[in-house]
Amino acid sequence: MIESSVPALALAFTLGTVIGLVMALTGAGGGVLAIPLLVFGLHLPLPQAAPIGLVAVGLAAVIGAGLGLRQGIVRYRAAALIGIVGMLVAPLGVYLAQRLPNRPLLGAFALVLIYSAWRMLKRPSQAAQLPVAVLCRVNSKDQRLTWTRPCARALAGTGLIAGLLSGLLGVGGGFVIIPALRRHTDLDVRSIQATSLAVIALVSMSAIATAALHAPVLWAVALPFAAGAVLALLIGRRIAQKLDAQRLQQAFAWFCVLVAILMLARAAGWVAN
Repeated sequence: MIESSVPALALAFTLGTVIGLVMALTGAGGGVLAIPLLVFGLHLPLPQAAPIGLVAVGLAAVIGAGLGLRQGIVRYRAAALIGIVGMLVAPLGVYLAQRLPNRPLLGAFALVLIYSAWRMLKRPSQAAQLPVAVLCRVNSKDQRLTWTRPCARALAGTGLIAGLLSGLLGVGGGFVIIPALRRHTDLDVRSIQATSLAVIALVSMSAIATAALHAPVLWAVALPFAAGAVLALLIGRRIAQKLDAQRLQQAFAWFCVLVAILMLARAAGWVAN
């Protein structure tokens, strides 16, 4: 546990700004980067870092989803279904995280990072390919999703995976939710990102509440970390409009690979805590 000194709080705030900028510039990735920063930057074990990362990512997601709701681009019924399933499953992930050794969790998180990077790196080459069979289609009359059983099953399954990973590893689940919405729906990119943020906000609240019941959350670290993330998110949204999103995502993907290698090295005992 780190001391609640001014330098430590300043470092937590600074690391939080990195998360906010990543969320603003890439549209996702905040959760998968928050944990490595807390583990390497503040030397926290993963079970302690996970709820702190979720506080920052969840709060930033609440603000982003609120802006999306105001613009009318959040598909709230889809977000509610995915989010409710995720909220129900997240406590199971937290329960497992509190009982599994730290090194296997670090290894699992590194694999999640590599998967997330792979999804981002292959996305540009497949951007022009439309899904062959979209399960959840937007009605041309009222611009709402047309609900069917396959559509509901697909979205509920997405919530299950996102909720489990959120509780277990402290990630918001955007790297699962966004590809699933791209695959199963014909929503536009802005609706997908805004809906994903709404889900992340719901699932994060459940995981944070459950984690707080198992062990005290380090609020002295979580609050400045979250404040930095929110401030950087609001500023970064303006910067993101002027930059090449595809190149940013590719750069972030390769950075995730580098971080994953470091985490695998720590999980194997090759890098000291």
